[in-house]
Amino acid sequence: MLLALIDTIILVLNLYSWVVIIAALITWVNPDPYNPIVQVLHRLTEPVFAFVRRYIPTNVGGIDLAPIIVILALIFAEKLLFNLSRGM
Repeated sequence: MLLALIDTIILVLNLYSWVVIIAALITWVNPDPYNPIVQVLHRLTEPVFAFVRRYIPTNVGGIDLAPIIVILALIFAEKLLFNLSRGM
């Protein structure tokens, strides 16, 4: 049962990685802020981006590196959970 829970967490982390990627790509096209999809993406990602920005300066040359940092952290968490689950 614990393996199923870990696999579910890994799946959620993977899906959230795609949400972060889509949110980062959408910022390149200056989307309508009143679009429901844009609002959902903003609500799902902005709290995490703000947390990262609070501790790490992410604005380098006008480029926000917060999505990259979040994706790297998610990949690290996925790999860690995967290795822990396979070691059981």
